[in-house]
Amino acid sequence: MSDAPGPLIASGRDADIFDVGGGRVLRRSREAGRDVGREAELMRWLHGQGFPVPEIYDATPTDLIMERIDGPTLVDHAAKMPWTIPAIGRTLGDLHQRLHAITAPSFVDRRVGKGTALLHLDLHPLNVLVGPNGPVVIDWTNARVGDPAYDVAYAWLVIATADLNSSVVERALALVGRRALLRGFLSRVDRDSAAVAMMHLVDQGLVRLDHFSDAERARIAALPAQVAPPARPGRR
Repeated sequence: MSDAPGPLIASGRDADIFDVGGGRVLRRSREAGRDVGREAELMRWLHGQGFPVPEIYDATPTDLIMERIDGPTLVDHAAKMPWTIPAIGRTLGDLHQRLHAITAPSFVDRRVGKGTALLHLDLHPLNVLVGPNGPVVIDWTNARVGDPAYDVAYAWLVIATADLNSSVVERALALVGRRALLRGFLSRVDRDSAAVAMMHLVDQGLVRLDHFSDAERARIAALPAQVAPPARPGRR
């Protein structure tokens, strides 16, 4: 692959995205020693299963050449059309349900909880693009096999605790929709199981806290107690 890719069009926590023409982008990892080969293998497999992911054209240990998806993230979409926020939440929940109906392929060997479902473990609104043919899920770095409740719990945690800074998109989401987004999302998933899984994620240190700000970490620590399902009365 070229050492001089095209224009930089986006930057995430761990990678930069460049336009390389022909309806393709290059995602280049900034994390030393990271090998994206397994992620490329999974995305190719998912594409073959009909799950909405960008098509992968080429891969090296640090680079992925993939289909360019022209469209906003679910967060950007919500900011532009806030009246659709409950439906956006339901769309996110439906993507979780659709993904968790898939048994993870054998080469996905990192596990979270019991079960055989394929988990994204970062499937929140910023990792869903609204393409011409519908939503497309990106960034499969954290994929696992296991209990779907952990996938739901992590998305819930991110939505509920993310910093809402002074950017237009995040301010709009804070003012008109975080709760509506969560209500829509949780209406499509098993809320009680996810609440229990969230306690495990936080208590067992399964959340990469270095990805969050100090304020977010404080909210994450407090969240399990806030969302725990009510105790069921025992039998007499």
